Amino acid sequence: MLGLSNSYKTGLLCLGLALFAACSPKVVQQPKAVQPPDAPPAPVVAKQYDTTDKFYTTKSDSLLNILKQQTPAMLYDSTGAIAVPSEWVGSVNFGIRKANFVILHYTAQDSVQQTLKTFTLLRTEVSAHYVIGKDGKIFHMVNDYMRSNHAGAGKWGSLTDMNSSSIGIEIDNAGTETFTDAQINSLLLLLAQLKKAYNIPTANFIGHQDYAPKRKSDPGPLFPWKVLADKGFGIWSDTVVIPAPRDFDYATALRLIGYDTSDLNAAIVAFKRHFVQQDSNPMMSQLDLNVLYNVYRKF
Repeated sequence: MLGLSNSYKTGLLCLGLALFAACSPKVVQQPKAVQPPDAPPAPVVAKQYDTTDKFYTTKSDSLLNILKQQTPAMLYDSTGAIAVPSEWVGSVNFGIRKANFVILHYTAQDSVQQTLKTFTLLRTEVSAHYVIGKDGKIFHMVNDYMRSNHAGAGKWGSLTDMNSSSIGIEIDNAGTETFTDAQINSLLLLLAQLKKAYNIPTANFIGHQDYAPKRKSDPGPLFPWKVLADKGFGIWSDTVVIPAPRDFDYATALRLIGYDTSDLNAAIVAFKRHFVQQDSNPMMSQLDLNVLYNVYRKF
């Protein structure tokens, strides 16, 4: 398709037929103000992100035009001749690809406004579907059916292109501070809506460090994973843990959960920051082994 990469093609297909029919769930709806009949007209105030909103629409239109193309395979041999006959026949059985994972991040920036600016500059090449401010306000930045640039290089199980199959949520947090109650309340509401809308499995709510343990640390050891798991967003160990067997192979257990164990120490640290949250060293204590064994049994 015009020489595009497979991951980009996936993003285009995810645009889908319902792109401009409000295919993403509406998370924040502000009530319209009712003006008295004799009230003067409200002044016209330019939106802060008018320019980037228009750019988003223009780019979406161009992607939609590519999606509408109906071209045969056009396979050529080494001489430039068509190798096999090819014809386009449109199927009636197709639909929109949707997210199957949610990846949680902290922004590691000074403010939500700085993050919004970062995600509206072309040169940064990064984005997320949602950003949650400290006051709980949710900013929806990329349509859920489209591919945002939030996860990057990493691996979870056999999946190496998380951007094409996930929704990215950035939470305004420097990485060293407690998340606010307003943020977590908004996050729980958003996750409930996403899980229902896209039928996302409970185990598929993970952190950026889970997916990219060699290079990322978010959402960090202060993130309340247990609170999320209690609501059905992610897996958590039982309160009373079953002791790990004497011959328990923790490296294999980590790999079967989904962690990239090519750097085992990094995988251990990522697991402990998510499921233990007491230290971040790459050594496995008996407690760590017990927790891992109980989590592993749920996957």
